[in-house]
Amino acid sequence: MSELRIERVDGESGVEDWRRVHNEIIPTHVLTQDDVRERSGRNLLEVARLGDTVVGCTTVRPPSGEAPDTATVIARVLPAYRGRGHGGKLYERGLRQARELGATRIETVVLASNEPGLRFALRHGFVEVERYLLEGDTIPWIDLRLA
Repeated sequence: MSELRIERVDGESGVEDWRRVHNEIIPTHVLTQDDVRERSGRNLLEVARLGDTVVGCTTVRPPSGEAPDTATVIARVLPAYRGRGHGGKLYERGLRQARELGATRIETVVLASNEPGLRFALRHGFVEVERYLLEGDTIPWIDLRLA
């Protein structure tokens, strides 16, 4: 069995793979390749592979002026590859990266319909802080903070 390999989305490398994972897990907020390129300029985006097969992706939103101590860490694993420890590895890597960027507070965000993602976050020590709808959405987003 291949070992999990995690690669940064940089330039064109990984853009389509990251986008495909995101859009499968977040079908209510479909991103274009241009959207992903723009996000890769302000966030740390990575793609996880087993051999040549894409199994997941991550986003680390670094601390910013509005929240200088807070980073957002999001780990996504495609349904066929869940339950094998990949999400934990992605999350731990993202958490380490967030702390290296100076974050002392860690948050995540999960689409309410992504029940496996919500269970994962709660099992890893996150607590819900807010639910909200973005304009035009019918499914709420859930902001969570690491306790």
